[in-house]
Amino acid sequence: MIQEKNRILVVDDENSNIMALTHILSPEYTVYAAKSGRAAIDAAAKHLPDVILLDILMPDMDGYDVISALKSNEKIREIPVIYITGLSSSLDEEKGLLLGAADYISKPFSSAIVKLRVQNQIKILNQLRTIERISMIDQLTDLPNRRSFETRLDLEWKRALREQRPISILMIDVDRFKNYNDTYGHQQGDAALQAMAETLLSDSGALRRPGDFAARWGGEEFIVLLPDTDRQGAISVAEQIRINIADTPIPCHRSENKETRITVSIGANTCDNDSTQTIDEFISKADMALYRAKKEGRNRVSQ
Repeated sequence: MIQEKNRILVVDDENSNIMALTHILSPEYTVYAAKSGRAAIDAAAKHLPDVILLDILMPDMDGYDVISALKSNEKIREIPVIYITGLSSSLDEEKGLLLGAADYISKPFSSAIVKLRVQNQIKILNQLRTIERISMIDQLTDLPNRRSFETRLDLEWKRALREQRPISILMIDVDRFKNYNDTYGHQQGDAALQAMAETLLSDSGALRRPGDFAARWGGEEFIVLLPDTDRQGAISVAEQIRINIADTPIPCHRSENKETRITVSIGANTCDNDSTQTIDEFISKADMALYRAKKEGRNRVSQ
């Protein structure tokens, strides 16, 4: 799989500068260009570059006005901006940095300096993205974590309301997990949770649509979001998940020849397009349905 190049937007009203910077950066990056401040703002919103190289002295909007406009747009405000300018006053540099510029390159620029300054911003950006990704993933199961689920739910909830489509949720809990840990040990308990996550993510499993989203809610609880899914569809998916997990053998680390199994209880809830549920009620009702499934004997689906 070919890795996509990082994207750079070059903003300058001089063709010679655009051509020079494109020549310097294009071997390593995908380079876009804009010749005015207004075109730069449009290009940033369209291409979402990783770094913007911005000239200060331009006729319609100078670089200070451009960065102010960029920072006022929630979609593109976090893109790091490097000023490239012939202005050499420390006051000019201070003004740019106060407005949010990440770095400063003086004209006439050298290829080595341009490359290094851009590389530094890309490195910082990639580190921040790695931290963000880690903060959204459960380290034991590699599933999205609760924070990630809540972010996804907010997006899908708004879409369901906007398009008047049903949306369903499944709250899943491993049955008698404390007993399992007490019997086989916590290491085996971790293995069981990992096996459960693998079953949820399996290509041949119950979650086959791109929009279906499974996460670890906490402890031995998992949660599944099913956009555009009515009550019957949610029950069908939940039942298939329950069966798949019950049928999945989990090798026992204490004995190569021994297998263990777990079962789950599942609470399902659906918000139809005529529902007045809030997001909190949406989750709470699934949790209450899970409690009923536990109370009624476990290893079952309740709605």
